Amino acid sequence: MSFKDLNTSVINLPLIGEKRQRALSTVGVKTLEDLLYYVPRTYLDRTNIRLIGQAVVGEECTVVGEVRHIKVIPTRNRRKILKIEIADSTGFMTLNWFRGIEWVAKAFKEGDLVSVFGKVEFFRGNTMTHPDFDFIDGKGDMFNTGAVVPVYPLTLELRKSGLSSRAFRKLFVRLLDELSPEIHDPIPGKILEEKKLMPFLEAIKELHFPSDNDFLEKAKHRFKYQEALMFQSIVELRRRKFKAHKNGAKCEKAGQLLSDMYNNLPFDPTNAQKRVVKEIYEDLKAEHPMNRLLQGDVGCGKTLVAAMTAAIVTANGFQTAIMAPTEILANQHYESFTKEFDRLGVKSCLLTGKTPRKQRELLLLEINAGRIPIVIGTHALIQKDVHFKKLGLVIIDEQHRFGVDQRGALIKKGPPPHTLAMTATPIPRTLSMTLYGDMDISIIDEMPKGRIPVRTKVVAPSRLPNIYEFFDKEADAGHQIYVVYPLIAESEKMDLKAVENGYEELKEQLPHLTIAMLHGRTKKDEKNQIMSAFVRNEIDIMVSTTVIEVGVDNPNATVMLIENAERFGLSQLHQLRGRVGRGTQKSWCILVQRNDSPESTERLKVMEKTNDGFIISEEDMKQRGHGDIFGSRQHGLPELQFINMFTDHKYMQAARASAISIFNEDEHLLLPLNAAFREHFKKHYAKKLEYSGIG
Repeated sequence: MSFKDLNTSVINLPLIGEKRQRALSTVGVKTLEDLLYYVPRTYLDRTNIRLIGQAVVGEECTVVGEVRHIKVIPTRNRRKILKIEIADSTGFMTLNWFRGIEWVAKAFKEGDLVSVFGKVEFFRGNTMTHPDFDFIDGKGDMFNTGAVVPVYPLTLELRKSGLSSRAFRKLFVRLLDELSPEIHDPIPGKILEEKKLMPFLEAIKELHFPSDNDFLEKAKHRFKYQEALMFQSIVELRRRKFKAHKNGAKCEKAGQLLSDMYNNLPFDPTNAQKRVVKEIYEDLKAEHPMNRLLQGDVGCGKTLVAAMTAAIVTANGFQTAIMAPTEILANQHYESFTKEFDRLGVKSCLLTGKTPRKQRELLLLEINAGRIPIVIGTHALIQKDVHFKKLGLVIIDEQHRFGVDQRGALIKKGPPPHTLAMTATPIPRTLSMTLYGDMDISIIDEMPKGRIPVRTKVVAPSRLPNIYEFFDKEADAGHQIYVVYPLIAESEKMDLKAVENGYEELKEQLPHLTIAMLHGRTKKDEKNQIMSAFVRNEIDIMVSTTVIEVGVDNPNATVMLIENAERFGLSQLHQLRGRVGRGTQKSWCILVQRNDSPESTERLKVMEKTNDGFIISEEDMKQRGHGDIFGSRQHGLPELQFINMFTDHKYMQAARASAISIFNEDEHLLLPLNAAFREHFKKHYAKKLEYSGIG
């Protein structure tokens, strides 16, 4: 049998029955292609082969010997040990098994020639415990001898179906041997040659059964480049799609409204804010709609930049829609925009799920008629009955918290409007062009004058009595306090109990203060009420998990205490710290470290040294990898199997140039030389892309 069509179901493979087919489907493996990309999680180097007499205690190695004795020995606790003695011309070695004894004992017979791999130990001679083994006399397949051996990721379902790493190796030997040489490479030949990449069939074989470590690295290099190329193709096609639109809301003038807003400000904007507004204005008057990401650390003044952008768009006769992820943030934006626009005679409104039905109906009529230039809301803005007369600008706050479909639904409310996405999540500079290659990027890298940096201190739990006294003094001064506990899915019950215990302890220690508690199981209405009460200064201390909202502005909060701080990522700690220091008072962030390992201490010291979110996010990714820090699903970008966005950004940069080159020469991938690339892209990546050019 020769497999030419990689869409063939795995049920057609030898060794795969219905039970194993069902188990494989639970890990996303349904076709031969899926199986080929089910890559080893690690590799064991078993090329170190020694004579038994030369084996070194403490070393992992492979030895070959003849089975001399097989004994099952009972122990005092009614258990058994299987001891198998093997020997060669230089000595003997004892192999020990404490489990799986019956199966292993049946497999071996005296006189068998076997190869075993494991760590050499010493107990009355050299020993190995639970070694891997191969029979050299034809009883089994030689998978573990003198090779770099793949180890596959295994789930409980796979194990139950009998798919061990050894079974996967047997499966791949059969499959790889039957692959047709006519299978096309998804990377265009020109790029393969240019980048000196290993061809697909050779690379997939080396990935599963490496000839040696050098060949394995070349295979990994090839698949990293392939993944980066597909990723960057999505980004490039999105950019082209956006640029293909003519500007439906071209703003010819900055307008008097912007001047009036600027002159009414009680302070002078920072140079960074002025620079970003200029960048945005250049976009607003260009031939194509703006697609810009505004990055800025917590408290840098992104909202003012958004308001100034809306002023330009309003002066040119267009409407602005501002979408926030929660009602609390939407209300906060409404207050900020109303404050700026009411005195300029510009009408704005708030539209959320809580807007009363009759009021909502009236607002929808006004919005549709174009009589309300500034519309602020939550997901309620993307409902089908919300229509704009002349939507010119869409502002999306904390854009990573919206899915691609949600953002797209708002943008489709009119002819392609300008889009300004904002985020307070600092993204390492090395990643910005990778993750947002389809967007122009503006960064506010300067804080407003008078803003006092938050002082951060890592403390031991023994300091808590002193800290409670400090809480009392801050509350007496009229200030407010956050106390945050981790909430990790794997230990949710324990974490929630910790929050509740902390809440009770604070009430006991500070009975005269008003203390409230929030966690993930708090009902939405109750949560909104508590957060609103905190913003109104009706609560002294908020005890919470990480459900406290990113972006909620309470200038009166001056203290943030984070329990078990070592359980948080640095970027998350920085976001939490941003809840305080939003006013003109001195503010503190106290990190309680309960695991004082050297690694935890080193990580948390970063928080003491800097308030720069970009430095912190760089350090976070060095320590933790990219993980889902930026939510690839939220960007509508593929999850990455081979690439680490932080350490492998060189692949992304090189692949970006390759993707641009491909689409410059063949925008719709119609040339025969791009056929395999086109098919692979359509099958695996087209769903991530609303693009009609590739059908």
